[in-house]
Amino acid sequence: MRKLIVAAFVSLDGVLQGPGGPQEDTSGGFAHGGWTVPFADPVFGASIDALFARPFDLLLGRRTYDIFAAHWPRVPADNGDAGLATLFNGVTKHVATHRPDSLDWQNSRALGDDVIGALRTLKAQDGPDLLTQGSGALVQQLLATDLVDTLQLMTFPVLLGAGKRLFGDDAQAVTFSLETSVVSPTGIVVSRYQRAGEVETGSFGLD
Repeated sequence: MRKLIVAAFVSLDGVLQGPGGPQEDTSGGFAHGGWTVPFADPVFGASIDALFARPFDLLLGRRTYDIFAAHWPRVPADNGDAGLATLFNGVTKHVATHRPDSLDWQNSRALGDDVIGALRTLKAQDGPDLLTQGSGALVQQLLATDLVDTLQLMTFPVLLGAGKRLFGDDAQAVTFSLETSVVSPTGIVVSRYQRAGEVETGSFGLD
């Protein structure tokens, strides 16, 4: 059985929109694209390397797919990101899209009309884990239907105020356990959480 891993760059106020550059995703008038870049440091780089060190298939929403498909196949061989480009180009990409005929990046597969049903089937199969990148709307669907096994979050010390959020109001109530956590020199908190079970409650009130 595969695990479904949500990996995300997130601000202190839960925004994940446009982390990599000013023009990455300006929808809704988002004006802070590239907000992760000033915080990049060796711990950040090592965490990215570790995330992609295990076998995985990519799981992408259509907007993130289009951003990736316009970038990674065009990375030159002498670029510092060439290794990651080769990896992303080679892995299978499962895409939530209403336009399956336009998936022209190699090894791309449409999830079909029933995205959640298709993902339940994929999770039940043998194969590499399913790893999200970006894809905020899709991630919110996954959290609402309790499909997420692991959260791999990089929380950056910045408030963005507006933008697409990681967690929606319809996220399934569930407990996660903290597996690992490290703080980078620039203040990025890199945390990995595993699904642990139902939410338990209690009271600090005096009897």
